[in-house]
Amino acid sequence: GGVGFTQYATAAYTDNILDDYTEYGVDYIKKKHGGIAKAKATQEVVNDIATEVNLYGMEQYEEYPTALESHFGGSQRASVLAAASGITTALATANSNAGLNGWYLSMLMHKEG
Repeated sequence: GGVGFTQYATAAYTDNILDDYTEYGVDYIKKKHGGIAKAKATQEVVNDIATEVNLYGMEQYEEYPTALESHFGGSQRASVLAAASGITTALATANSNAGLNGWYLSMLMHKEG
């Protein structure tokens, strides 16, 4: 099976968990990078932000098993983590390509876990 439906339903189905991970990321970029659209779109910045947000989300899934149960299947968890990482990176840099790189980095981190 693919992840098409997972991608479609994630935003509506994630019980504010995607919101929480993204809000954590926004707080992080305000503290570390000066705020929204203040960071340079470099690979180092992408690595920093996407890694921080992704690790936060992975830790939350471990700490709160009900979140893990709510997000059935690895593809949904991976999608939520990647979306939060990508959204936060794009907000920090005001660059959609940097956000996409944050998304892919999160997917790679989730795979290597």
